[in-house]
Amino acid sequence: MRVPAVFFFLTLWMAAVALPQTAVTEIKLHTDPAEPRVRPLEHVVIQVRAYGRVGERTGRVRRDGASLKVEPGGGWISKPFRFQGEEDEPFVEEFQSRVGQIFGQLTGQYVLQDAFLYTAPERPGRYRVEAALQGKTAEVVIEVDPSAPSRRKPEKHSFASGGISLDPYRDLAEYWAPMLAQETWFDPKADYPTRFDYDGDWHGDNNWDSLEEGTSQAYVYYAAMETSTHWFLIYNVFHPRDYSDKCVAGSCHENDNEGLILTILKDGSRYGRLQVMETLAHNNVYSFTADRRIRPAAHSIDGPIEFYQEHHPVVFIESGGHGIYGTRSSHARYDVANDRFTAGTGATFIYKGVAERPRHPNDRLVGYDLLPIQSEWWAKASRESGWTERTFDAFFTYRPVGGRPGAAFAEIGGAFYGRKFGVNMAKPFWGWHDNRTRKRNIVAVGQWGLDPAYAVSRHLSFPSDQPFSLEYVFNPYLEIPGRAPAARPAPEVPQPAPPAPALGSSQGWFEFRVWIDGSVEAYVRGDRIRYEIVSGAPFQDPAISYSEPLPASGLRRIRLVKLEGRGEVRLVEEPSASNGWTARVRINDPARGGAVYRVRLEWER
Repeated sequence: MRVPAVFFFLTLWMAAVALPQTAVTEIKLHTDPAEPRVRPLEHVVIQVRAYGRVGERTGRVRRDGASLKVEPGGGWISKPFRFQGEEDEPFVEEFQSRVGQIFGQLTGQYVLQDAFLYTAPERPGRYRVEAALQGKTAEVVIEVDPSAPSRRKPEKHSFASGGISLDPYRDLAEYWAPMLAQETWFDPKADYPTRFDYDGDWHGDNNWDSLEEGTSQAYVYYAAMETSTHWFLIYNVFHPRDYSDKCVAGSCHENDNEGLILTILKDGSRYGRLQVMETLAHNNVYSFTADRRIRPAAHSIDGPIEFYQEHHPVVFIESGGHGIYGTRSSHARYDVANDRFTAGTGATFIYKGVAERPRHPNDRLVGYDLLPIQSEWWAKASRESGWTERTFDAFFTYRPVGGRPGAAFAEIGGAFYGRKFGVNMAKPFWGWHDNRTRKRNIVAVGQWGLDPAYAVSRHLSFPSDQPFSLEYVFNPYLEIPGRAPAARPAPEVPQPAPPAPALGSSQGWFEFRVWIDGSVEAYVRGDRIRYEIVSGAPFQDPAISYSEPLPASGLRRIRLVKLEGRGEVRLVEEPSASNGWTARVRINDPARGGAVYRVRLEWER
């Protein structure tokens, strides 16, 4: 009979704690780099080494639990971690029994967290860092000097704004966009939320290695569904790495994507009233409420929702593994009232419509932009899409419980393609599951994200006098008719600030990008574009750019160029005086699931 691992470790621990522990007689601070000279806002690792007398020998002993303190304005200290560099000083053996020796080796290898990441302030100077452990103290002086060698590699990728979106749910997603309280650790860039193609490509199996050269611009992905009674907003927070200070047995992996779902009651106001926020952390869903009338059902209620600026729910995202929790959860380490990370460093992110870069691991109110999941991910996620990049893997057939609708695709990529440390460990929202409800066959794999109305109605109990519809007005991810309300989108959007002409003075261009599932006609006139649906689903996420407005006279030649898209694109009608100098373009998408099209009109005058 095999002894369970937890029982084995518990036995070792009980045996070892009964042994006397060597008193610490001295501590010393070891820095990496060895010369503690650093540029502003860059980092130095500080390791706290403990020493004691063991029998006739004096040497280094395994101790953590030190506290570090830096003078006000002198930088920031992360939570502790296992030292990642080479150990150049051996430990003396404290335990005499064999059991104690094994325990000492195990704790030294798996538990000992004696290092901290120091981030320098922006102001040059000399700053003292003090450490304390079991009554012993030590200090090191860090010199912050702009002329110090930089250890930060330049980023090779940067992304411009996606342009103006006509997604009818975009303003709703912006209004409720969460504030992210993102804890940071010894690899802070891996903790910054960003986009999947942050390294300039759509290959998932190079995202771990591309961390230093990829952008640190902040992005959050979103999706929207609607029933007659509620809106459901899904926010996905992507990280290139799920990391740890000891990567063993799948504790680290390439790509990471956790998130949250908001349930918003349509109460007659423009943006409705938030009732529930559910968050994902390591295949467990946690439920938080802003409505006291909502009661537990398959889930308990894990706390109330806290807000930033009254309507942006605040979530805590742990460093390393990036599980997401409401800030009143017992797992959270962020104090909203005092804007403080309680265990170390962290950065806060808010929606600004601009993808900003954090300046340092303890930055505040960094702006993020929203990216639409439907066109960015979903259009690439099926075998029918024709997408050939290494973006998705682990294709599966969605099998909901409760007699609910199936997915719009026969097979969906259930995980992001990843190979480093773990295979296909990170999942988009249609691959998420909750351990509790999955095991009890209450909510299937993928159903929390694909069918959030059904899932939340099983997780929690809503007031009996309040209607709760399970029939979707709009859900493009399920095999049901879906349409966006006609009243929400604006029919035409001008581009407020066009770039300088890229061609000669007698040439020009107008480019547009849109997600299509069916047939659509686009009418371009001047600096505006209007879409008409011929057949199929509503278009999504249109954006435009141009060198100059389409001229109202004097056109000698005009041609259409398809830059992206799998189907037919043709110029049906050229601009002329008879049609008000309007170009009419027809796009026919041939397969299920839709795709992104990017089209350019080029002309000479």
